[in-house]
Amino acid sequence: MASRRLNLFNYDRESMQGLMAELGERSFCAGQVLKWMYQKGVTDFSAMTNLSKSLRGRLTEIAEIRTPVVSRDQIGEDGTRKWLLRIDDQNAVEMVFIPESDRGTLCISSQVGCALNCSFCATGRQGFNRNLDAGEIIGQLWIANRLLTLAYGTSPISNVVMMGMGEPLLNFDNVVSAMRVMLDDFSFGLSRRRITLSTAGVVPQIDRLGRECPVSLAVSLHAPTDALRNHLVPLNRKYPIHTLLDACRRYVAGEPRRKVTFEYTLLAGVNDSPAQARQLRRLLAGAPAKVNLIPYNPVRGITYQRSDQKTIDQFRAILLAGGIMTITRKTRGEDIEAACGQLAGCVHDRTRRSVRIRLRSSTLN
Repeated sequence: MASRRLNLFNYDRESMQGLMAELGERSFCAGQVLKWMYQKGVTDFSAMTNLSKSLRGRLTEIAEIRTPVVSRDQIGEDGTRKWLLRIDDQNAVEMVFIPESDRGTLCISSQVGCALNCSFCATGRQGFNRNLDAGEIIGQLWIANRLLTLAYGTSPISNVVMMGMGEPLLNFDNVVSAMRVMLDDFSFGLSRRRITLSTAGVVPQIDRLGRECPVSLAVSLHAPTDALRNHLVPLNRKYPIHTLLDACRRYVAGEPRRKVTFEYTLLAGVNDSPAQARQLRRLLAGAPAKVNLIPYNPVRGITYQRSDQKTIDQFRAILLAGGIMTITRKTRGEDIEAACGQLAGCVHDRTRRSVRIRLRSSTLN
């Protein structure tokens, strides 16, 4: 049975101040509680010694600080670490930490499964159950921060990417609430450029994000034409490429140094030809763009293949020749299925998409 207590991970500073007002407390108490939770990692209200005894008692009665539960903890050969986090009796999500020499990146999830159905992604094949609430999103960062501090002596997390399971902009309010906690100096104090939200291109919510919480933006593009992108990223039928690019331009308008990252997964014989590289170069000419080329990471049950290194290098060279900043993402955590597009978790599928996929596969076999 779900707890009836308020989970304080669902509260950013503004809503925490509202809770304190309801309890007859001064607004500064909200900052005190946030610092205990996020900067000191304390979840026991009785240990929050600068709060009044009455407030500690009242919080103990009505509230809790509840995180998802770690069900599995894996470390890959390259140091990538992946956790399976149980969030309720039927569902679990995955979260990944990628250590590098100059940064530590945590990739967290926003939905149980995904409401979209990109053809190359493991998460989409599992179908969809529900959105994560704000507490389940920020709870991932809290857990990783605690476990990695135990492992490293200090937290190595410098960057957070909303690139795990789910489409973040289809869970807008909860994702933005969680990101506001990440940004808050009373909590994690990350800068906007160190938080990246990755979207398949939900155009109205890109505009809203620009107004309400303009963190770094990444767009899953994966094709230079609408005809191909309609197949790879079906959302494109609703928001085609030029509509999406216009939203990206609006997102960084007035800030000439800001760019949108366009993610492009290279699929052998599908979207990796020199002609397609030139199409992409023309498409992004003059756009505030940088391109992140992603070698495809195999997913069981999906027949796409990774482009070879020569093809990847040639594709990148064509973009660079057009003056488009382009990098090739190094594959990390593939041995524990923690690489881009491989996250799966445990999804009690309400859409029956996973059943339809299994039936279709069995018919073909």
